[in-house]
Amino acid sequence: MSKENSIRLFEQKHVRALWDEKEEKWYLSIVDVISILTDTPNPRKYWSVLKTRLKKEGSELTTNCSQLKMQSTDGKYYKTDVADTEQIFRLIQSIPSPKAEPFKRWLAQLGAERLDEMQDPEITIDRALEQYLKLGYSENWINQRLKSIEVRKELTDEWKRRGMKEGQQFATLTDIITKAWSGKTTKEYKTFKDLKKENLRDNMTNTELILNMLAEASTKDISQEVNPATFAENASVAQRGGRVAKVARLELEAQTGKKVVTSLNAKTGIQTGKGAAGQIKKAQASEAETEE
Repeated sequence: MSKENSIRLFEQKHVRALWDEKEEKWYLSIVDVISILTDTPNPRKYWSVLKTRLKKEGSELTTNCSQLKMQSTDGKYYKTDVADTEQIFRLIQSIPSPKAEPFKRWLAQLGAERLDEMQDPEITIDRALEQYLKLGYSENWINQRLKSIEVRKELTDEWKRRGMKEGQQFATLTDIITKAWSGKTTKEYKTFKDLKKENLRDNMTNTELILNMLAEASTKDISQEVNPATFAENASVAQRGGRVAKVARLELEAQTGKKVVTSLNAKTGIQTGKGAAGQIKKAQASEAETEE
């Protein structure tokens, strides 16, 4: 069964989703839906209690909901309770929430949008652009981000051709690349930027995005030349690709006297054109002092 991982936005909040091409339906993370509807600080516990209650009531939701691998905040993939849109509608009926009706409308729109995107892939790009603009990102940053998505897809396609598996292997190879060019693993990078569930690339500056793209593009190009056959060989290629971007980072830092990897995130100014420049300089100066 072919499935595509995705992140959808409802009122600027992330909902992890999987599109099943064969069934032509979305599967959404139940925990993410509960988090949106209830604003609870512990949606997993809320779902655990609700699931017990629904089982006692004989609800089909608890017996029919599936578990699929979805990416967690640490970048790794874990089995997660999911439900299709019909089951989510039933779940909403069990949760008193003022967001219930807006969320139902969003669910209905979600299915229609996906079918449109299948007919015309450009719609996917246009909608991504629209979402980033709504979140306050500058057009210059958005152009870099959309390009980074293309570069990432080319790399993951290359990994698949080499027999690498989505999930743990993809996450490990990504960690190797990130560590090689930035000096931090994905988890360390996110901690440095004070991120939790947020996407790391959505919280990179233009320069960070460009260097990350260089690392991933270099890894893909090297892989196509050396044809790695094992995971260990792919890991070596990832290291080499990351080092290409590291050389560029170190040269840029030597020329500017400023650190490329900053603690800035989407909340502290990377997405707004004018204000970001001053905040980046301030953050870079502070980080330089810390390392001296």
